[in-house]
Formats: sequence, C-alpha cells, structure tokens
Amino acid sequence: MHILVTNDDGPPSPTSSPYVHSLVRELQKRGHDVSVCLPHTQRSWIGKAHIIGQTVKPLYYRPSETFDPSPSTASHTQGTTSTRPSKNSKEEEWILVDGTPASCAQIGLHHFFQEKGPIDLVVSGPNYGRNTTAVFALSSGTLGGAIEAAVCRKKSIALSYAFFNRNHDPTIIDAAGRHSVRVIEKLYEQWPEDRSVDLYSVNVPLIEGVEQSKSLWTEMLQNYWGDNGVCFEEVEGSIGDEDEEEERIREGEESKASEAPDSETKGDANEEGKTRYTHRHFKWAPRYTDVFKSVDESTPGNDGWAVKEGFTSITPLKANFYHAATHLHGEEFKLSNSELEDIPLSRSTLIYRPKQHFYALIAYEDPYVQPLILSALQKLLPPEAYTLLSIPEAAVPGEQISLSKLLPDNSSSQILQITPYEDIDWDYVDAHPRTCLVNSYMLRKALIRKHYLSATVEQWVAKRPESVLATHVKRSEHFELDYAEFLDDALVEAFDLRASLEENEDKEEKEREWWILKPGMSDRGQGIRLFATMEELQDIFDGWEVDSEDEDEDGSENGDRGNGNADAVSGRSADGKDNITTSHLRHFVAQPYIHPPLLLPANNRKFHIRTYVACVGSLDVYVYRHMLALFAGREYIAPGATHTATSTSTATDTPGSSNTEEVGDIDLEAHLTNTCLQRSVSDGTVQRFWDLELGEEKKKHIFNQICDVTGEVFEAAARAMLMHFRPLPNAFEVYGLDFLVDAQGTAWLLEVNAFPDFKQTGEELRGLVAGLWEDVLGVAVAKFFGVGGRDGEGRGKNHGENKEEERLVHVRHVDLGR
Repeated sequence: MHILVTNDDGPPSPTSSPYVHSLVRELQKRGHDVSVCLPHTQRSWIGKAHIIGQTVKPLYYRPSETFDPSPSTASHTQGTTSTRPSKNSKEEEWILVDGTPASCAQIGLHHFFQEKGPIDLVVSGPNYGRNTTAVFALSSGTLGGAIEAAVCRKKSIALSYAFFNRNHDPTIIDAAGRHSVRVIEKLYEQWPEDRSVDLYSVNVPLIEGVEQSKSLWTEMLQNYWGDNGVCFEEVEGSIGDEDEEEERIREGEESKASEAPDSETKGDANEEGKTRYTHRHFKWAPRYTDVFKSVDESTPGNDGWAVKEGFTSITPLKANFYHAATHLHGEEFKLSNSELEDIPLSRSTLIYRPKQHFYALIAYEDPYVQPLILSALQKLLPPEAYTLLSIPEAAVPGEQISLSKLLPDNSSSQILQITPYEDIDWDYVDAHPRTCLVNSYMLRKALIRKHYLSATVEQWVAKRPESVLATHVKRSEHFELDYAEFLDDALVEAFDLRASLEENEDKEEKEREWWILKPGMSDRGQGIRLFATMEELQDIFDGWEVDSEDEDEDGSENGDRGNGNADAVSGRSADGKDNITTSHLRHFVAQPYIHPPLLLPANNRKFHIRTYVACVGSLDVYVYRHMLALFAGREYIAPGATHTATSTSTATDTPGSSNTEEVGDIDLEAHLTNTCLQRSVSDGTVQRFWDLELGEEKKKHIFNQICDVTGEVFEAAARAMLMHFRPLPNAFEVYGLDFLVDAQGTAWLLEVNAFPDFKQTGEELRGLVAGLWEDVLGVAVAKFFGVGGRDGEGRGKNHGENKEEERLVHVRHVDLGR
C-alpha cells in the first residue's frame, strides 16, 4: 500500500514523539510505500482544527536510520531538518508543517507525494498515550488527523499507544509496531464496502507480550469530566510558550497556583475604583483521575476497559464520532494465522467486579521484572478481581506517588502498590493498614546494610550463643573512617582484626589469615578488597583517596547513580573504577575470608548461592527453593598463592571496561562472584543450584542450612533491632540473600539485599523469577485481599522432579504481637 503517516506529536523525539519512527520503519519492512507529513512540533489536544488565516509553511526532515526512544537521549530529535527540499531524490525525506494534524492530513493527501501515486490509507499516530473514551477522543489531535482524512474519503486509522510507565523500552515499542502493522493490514483487508465505517480508533497497550495479547472490537466509553469539570488552574504571570505545555504536563512540571495580586493591579476599574474580575492567567491541568475513575466504574467491553486489561482495542467510527459496526462490540478481532487460544470475550460472557476487588499500581521500573509481576497477577487472579492503575503522565519522576489521587474512592478502595522504595506513599500505607498492601517495609537497614547486619548478628548471638548464626555468619569488625590517614585510630577497638594482622606480618602469604573488606553501604559488589596486613589495608584506603582527588580535579561526577537513597551505588565506570562515593567511604566491615570455598571439579571456580526470600506481614519468612549459583569469572586461586595473572591479550572484557583488576597479586575476578562486576564473558556464570553436580544429599544439607539461617537472621532483626527493622502487617518484601559454602559444606551468610537485581538471573532462567513472583503474590496478595488464586491456593508447586514439594518454603513465623 501507499500509506500516509501523520500524527499530533511531531517529529521523532524521546520526550514528545517516541513512537512514530519505529512504526514507519516497520511499515517499510512489510513492503509498504510510506509518505510522512507531520506537525513541526507537538499539537496534542487540538482535535480536528485548522488555523484560519495562517500561511502553512513546510520544513524538510531527513530521519536517521535508527532512533533511540530513551528519555535520556541527549538530542531532542534524531535527524536533520532543512528549509529547502533535498536535491537527492533517493534520500528519505519527511514533510513537517507548522499546522495542525488535520492540516497535515490535507497537505499530505493533496500537495505532496503525488509522484508515488494515490494514497491507499492514512495512519495517524502512534500517539504518545492512549486515546480511549470520549473525553480523550473528542479533543485528540491523533483522531483529528484521521477524521480529516476520512472526510476526504480516505480510509484512515487513528493509532495510539497506551503506556503504563515512562520507560520507553525499545523491545516493547518494536513489538507494538509489529503488532500494530498486523492490525492495520488486517483492517484494510476487511474494510466494509458499504461505507458503514469511516475510520478506526486503535489503542495498543505497551506491555510485555503485546503481540500475543487479544485484540477486541470495542465501543467508545461515553464519559465526562468530574463534577466540577475544572481543567485549568490559575497561575502567576505568563504561562510561557504553549508548545511546551504538553511536555510539561507529561513531565509533571506544574506551576503552583498563585495568590491573587492586589486589587489595584488587576482588571479594569469601575467608577468606584474596584475591578469586576480578578486578573488571572490559566494553565491547562486536566484531572486524569476523572477518566480513570469512569473506566473503573464502567462495565467491561469498552475501549478504556480493554486497554486497562492489556488488550488492544479497535473502535469502528463514523466521521461524526458515532459508533459503527455495533454488532461487533465485545467480540475478538481475529488476526490472520492467529495461534492465540480462544477466550470467550463477547459482551454476554464478560465478568463484573466482585466484592473482593482491589486496585493495583504495578510500576516496578525494571523492564526485566515488571512484565513478570503483571503476568503473575494474571495467572493467579481472575481479571475481575483487580484493576490496574497507571502513573499519571503529569507525575514527576522521583517523587512519591499519591495513592489518594489515583483511587476513585480512597476511603474504601483496596489497593496494592508495587513500586520502587522511593515512590511508596508511606503516609497512605500507615493510614490504611487494612486496605493498602505495599511491597516493602519502611525500616529494614538492620539487614540490608552490612555494618548494621553485623551488629544485628553480634547482639543476637551474645544473648543466644547456641544460635545457628554463631556458626554460619563470620565474625565481623566494623569501623568508621573519613580519611585514610586516620585508619590506625579507626581500628583501636577492632581487637581481633589488629591481632590477626600483626600475626600475619611474621607468616608467609599462603599461611596468613586473609580478610575481606566491604563498604557498609555499597551494593553490587563494589569496593570489596582482600588484605592480610596493615600495610595492605592502608594501601587500599590510600588508593581510594587518590582516585577521589583525581575525580574532583577533573570536575567529574562521583559515579553515584543510585535510586535516590544511600544504599545504592553505581556499577563500574568506563575506566573500570569502583565508583565508591564519598558517602560510602565511612562505614566498613572486615571479616575473615572464607577459604577454602567449595569448588566444582568441572570448572574449579568459586561460586555463591543467591537465595530469594519473601517476608510477609509481621512476620512470616519464606525461602524460594529454586536458588541460583553465581560463579566467579575465572578459576579460583587462593589469596597469597603464587600465580600468574591472566594476560590482557587473552582476557575477554566487557565493552567500556579496563582490563581485569589486579590488587597486588590478587586477581579479584577469581574471587568476586557478583556477576555485576565480571568483565570477562564466561559460559555458565549463572546456574540453577539444584543442577550442580554436588550430590543430592549435600545439596539438601546446604538448603536446610540456608533455611535455618534465613529464618534466624530475620527473627534476630525483628526482635533485637526494632529501631532498624520493623515488619508491617500490610507489607511484604522480596530479598536476595547471598551464601558461600566452604569446602566442609558449611553455608555462610554473606549479605542481605533489598530490591535484588533480578537481571543477574539472566534470560535463560527468567522463568525462575516468574515463578517466584507467582508464589509471593499468592501468599501475600491473595491472602491480604481475600482473593484466591485460580488454582485455589495461590501457592505454586515445584515443577521439578518432585511435584509435591512447595517452591516457596515457609521457614519461620515470628509473632511480634502486631
């Protein structure tokens, strides 16, 4: 086909028009001849308008071959613009006009591209955001462009992408493009010949697996603004350039309403010296919650409901906004060669909301985990049991999300919030203990910070010397240090450490007791070092201080790209440095190095065991049976042993990294098992624990130790460190615990991680994480809201050899009297 593409978001831009480039490329891949005429800047909410009296002027845009939709992209647009057309007729060139979407449709149809022959179809979009329900559609520039083409007697489709978070994942966008092109082609193929349909409004949800999700014929929901219908707020002074307003609304850059100025400066005075009106400016600030509420309260089958449930909605329309082909509403739109399972979705079989219904805000902001959580909800619960909420487009990144503003009835509605820690509305969580469930505890640094964990264990074992923690957590020396020159003073009370370092001075390297140094507030394996003497420890701190001074002189950042709290640090920088920030160079933990570790004869590499643990309420502790073994990048060599460092010519380094880091004679990559730090690519870096060639009895013994230690350490934190670990009845949390097994088969707890990096699991073992979230939601969500899983239990079973074993093993119940 010869397809004309227009939109209301303008040329490709990560901030205002992130989708049009991928759609054009996908249409071209399918063999279509694509012509493009777009507004030169975003023209949202303008409907089917033309600007009377304006002389419309074109620009000529040469798109890049590829386009990065990430919001962090440096350039505003990716491509070049010229005031004159190219003299190279083979060069791809789009037309940009300083008009409306409807004007673009007119000019594209009648004034450009005639050399390519008649236009068969006009596609307006993909819009940056949904255009479901009447409130959006009546003002949509995307629909305006399609309607203009329809009144020009051209077949047209308004295409909109409904996004649920601001992460423009290129993989999902590309999948949405492929799916959209299939829908476009099928609609064109079966277009009614009796003129009963002028155009289609298609809304595609940007979700994982969009190509496998259902597409439904829907009606457009007739909805309205709220009772007061206020869509403008009063602002102080000029509102600025209106071209920026849509972007500001999306990014949440809202001005505060101003106090009314003095009366003598506002309006026209009457004979008494008073003004009739207050002089004010107004800014477009619609309440999207009105739209979401209307969708939530509607019966299933409309366009808003379909997109909320993860389906593609297809609404046939006449060019007067009236519904067309009403006999299809509620039926599935069948794509050719569809391998999808038939699920009855006709209006007669649609299910309505039960009493146990709850709302769910799922915005984990991790493209690896987010779709797995959504999939787990879909598998465990029937669709009528919950309603997904979306983060408002005007929300400011990094600010807490106000649940009361999202809910249609915050006084009685039940809600599940699964978001990053920084986004949790803790005031709402505290005020609604019986109706709000959240995916994190507010206080948990007694476990997740290394120096606090050390204090937790020390205090617990001091009163309970028989505790399993006494023999499964290495003794620790924790100290504070601001500057390297004060190291000796910082270790005044570290008696065991100082004694060991002094004894090591008179020993040969292979006979020394080695220690491992960990910054107390770092994660992802950053800043870990091995040492055996005071001189080696001093060299470590001196080296960090020099690196910090060098970075300050260069004026560069300190590399802390964490998520806003002091617990997070970045990974390695392009030069291979640790990027340990100043705030992290204060608290340290030193522990005896576990040697010799348990090694597998097949690869002779050190490994640690990543165990996923779920804590529910106050307090039940579960261990996920399907653990991981994370291997070091190179074969193990005991610290202090004579060895030859791997040649840089044979090492396989990750892009942007330096060669393997050597500290003295110690090759850290042979000792560090954190996959975030490995710069050489090794097969089998992450394996299933139960697939290791260790013997079933040994693996069971290790697993039983891990269960005992896990239950004990969480009880120790809950009972002995109330100020720093406080489980809430209306919360649950998933942790990643790391264990190292020594050559005698003893499992030693290394650390506890909140919001663990699930990406370390890898794509091949993605199903393991999927099963974890299914089981966690089964015991936490289903129980809290009183809605059972589809299997009647909400607790998954092991899919391994023994199908009777539970995947999520309950290891400790701690009655805290809450």
